[in-house]
Amino acid sequence: MSRGAGRLCVGLALALLVASVVARPAQAQEVVFSPQATQACLAATPTDSACISQSAEQCMQATPAGQTTYGMTECLWAEYKFWDARLNAAYQQLLRQQETAESDAKTYGYSELPRVAPLRDMQRAWIAFRDAKCDFERAQWGSGTGGGPAMAGCLLQTTAEQALYLAMMAQDY
Repeated sequence: MSRGAGRLCVGLALALLVASVVARPAQAQEVVFSPQATQACLAATPTDSACISQSAEQCMQATPAGQTTYGMTECLWAEYKFWDARLNAAYQQLLRQQETAESDAKTYGYSELPRVAPLRDMQRAWIAFRDAKCDFERAQWGSGTGGGPAMAGCLLQTTAEQALYLAMMAQDY
């Protein structure tokens, strides 16, 4: 390697290192997420869709990092995980209820339509719908930085709506 090429490689490596350090402070600032606002809303109104995104909004307002696209995405993603856990718990509860109903029908000899398979089919179709919907929302930003928050926001909203639906179905059973 010639001396000039060596300097060029070192220069490029140094430029990349400086760029990564300069770009890092906004991302290194931690966002402050707590699910308390959403939990308090749900405690008062367990099936209210107005509860969706309350904690993410507080997270975005809590620190300057929450105002960046990276921070917005982190806040939205954190609340998405909260709702995803609620969705999975509601689905498991509803699945157990449907399994019991099917078993009872067989045990006591009465005729009933299957319940478990339609629930699984519905949830699988919903997952495909959610993914396609959020991919479409992300695509509206092209290669822009708003795509991250758009995708996270879509996943949050769509997952929370399904979690509320499944919880309502399990509660009504």
